[in-house]
Amino acid sequence: MAARGDRIRWGMGEHSGERRPSRPIIAFASVILGGLILIWPAFVNGYPLVFSDTGAFLHQTLGPLVIWDKPHVYGPLIHASHIRVTLWGPSVAQGALLSWLLWLLQRALWGNTSSLPHLVVCAATSVLTTAPFTAALLMPDVFAPAVVMMLLLLGFAREALSRLEAAVLVLLASIGIATHLSHLLLAVAVILVVVLLTRRLAPALRTTMPLAFAVLILLGTNLWGHGRASLSPHGATFALARLQADGPAAAVIRDRCPAAGWYLCAFADRLPMDIDEFMWAPDSPVNRAPDGSARFLGGALISFEAGAIVDETLRTHPLEVAAAMLRNTVAQLFKATAGDTLVADNLSVALRPRIAEGFPARELAAYDAALQPNGALLRVVAPLLWLHAPVLAISAALALLACWRAARAGDRRRLGLVVGMLVGVTANAFATGALSKPQLRYEARVLWLMPVVAALALLRPRRRDGEIATTNKS
Repeated sequence: MAARGDRIRWGMGEHSGERRPSRPIIAFASVILGGLILIWPAFVNGYPLVFSDTGAFLHQTLGPLVIWDKPHVYGPLIHASHIRVTLWGPSVAQGALLSWLLWLLQRALWGNTSSLPHLVVCAATSVLTTAPFTAALLMPDVFAPAVVMMLLLLGFAREALSRLEAAVLVLLASIGIATHLSHLLLAVAVILVVVLLTRRLAPALRTTMPLAFAVLILLGTNLWGHGRASLSPHGATFALARLQADGPAAAVIRDRCPAAGWYLCAFADRLPMDIDEFMWAPDSPVNRAPDGSARFLGGALISFEAGAIVDETLRTHPLEVAAAMLRNTVAQLFKATAGDTLVADNLSVALRPRIAEGFPARELAAYDAALQPNGALLRVVAPLLWLHAPVLAISAALALLACWRAARAGDRRRLGLVVGMLVGVTANAFATGALSKPQLRYEARVLWLMPVVAALALLRPRRRDGEIATTNKS
């Protein structure tokens, strides 16, 4: 590693080397342009990509309304960039965030970067992977890959960052972890990699700090919104939904009822059922009482009982639960396409009213004219999606090769970034597949990191005469 005295300001941070630094304005423009490249599906669509849950996050500030099943973080965050004017603000911001992190990742792995290589990386990422369908989607999903990259940069590449960049990463990682409960597990997994590979206190503290701040954010917002200082006031309902769908919790309910006196005893003969049907169907046990009356916020009402059933299930059926989690994790690893982020399912009910009530008429007109709400987006972009699967298959081998080369060279930074990425995408599969339900977008949001990080780790741009190599073997 080059001496501190050799370090100069390069691009948007510090760089050990002799190459002339890029002007900050050029670097900034490159990051913004790279971000626009990464959200190309929004331009094809004519509007940022949305999901039914996007409406709930908008409602967090447009209502305002505290949503029982979602952290009160992402909605206020995107409000700061849409300010009731247009949803293009959050979309551009998300693209810029991922572009900036790719810029930092290139610097960490290559020792430097500049405008042209960065734009090539963004373009290749946008064509060959599912990244643009996450970047352009107004959902907390964008923070899953961002959290992985930010924590890995803090843990293994602090020397490649300026103090300001490191501070911004800590701040953004804290918010990103708090936007979705699955990101807590992602963060824990990456922190463990950092601790095990560096065996140093400083990297461990740098990566643990955002997790600690995220916990405080969740405890504080839930105390304010739900009156309970909890990471997830009604999280037991989701755990029950998963366990009954896999079978063990349904068996517990049948065995313990009617003596247990649980509300769900009245529905024992209907279980197990699909997790989405259990949670969201209007006539499910959660949302409609035995007498046929609707249960408003049924998922919240049942959460205390759900906790008791989950505890009993884990105590009496541990092996069955573990086996189901393993099956669902593996299934999630192989679900990584962009299909369910491109359709119009439930948008007319869950999203359009939020845009109509909170934004100018021209914004609603733009949404109505877009391809996605009219059911045409998937057909238009389908011919562009066929490369994703073979690229992922090839990148798995490339990632292993990158690990082998880094270990052989004693390059701890490169090894840590690649291994951390692999652990991160696996932890994401567990956090979403095993604890929720295998869905296409859940793994697509983060698995694109595998080809990108593997390629960056293996490629070594030709150095100019006199340039100092920056391989980190410390």
